[in-house]
Amino acid sequence: MSERAAPFYCPYCGDEDLRPSPEGHGAWECGACNRAFRLAFIGLLAAGLRRDDTGEDGAR
Repeated sequence: MSERAAPFYCPYCGDEDLRPSPEGHGAWECGACNRAFRLAFIGLLAAGLRRDDTGEDGAR
């Protein structure tokens, strides 16, 4: 297993000025927009990713 993965961009403003938060595992702070957020792995999908034959826009 690898080290914890770091986000590349803030999910709110898109800036790259991120640093780990002292709030704990998975918590990050953005220096650009001054927001804190947490990332967490929820789990694997039992059925996996399903795509229909028509594509996302419905065109064939």
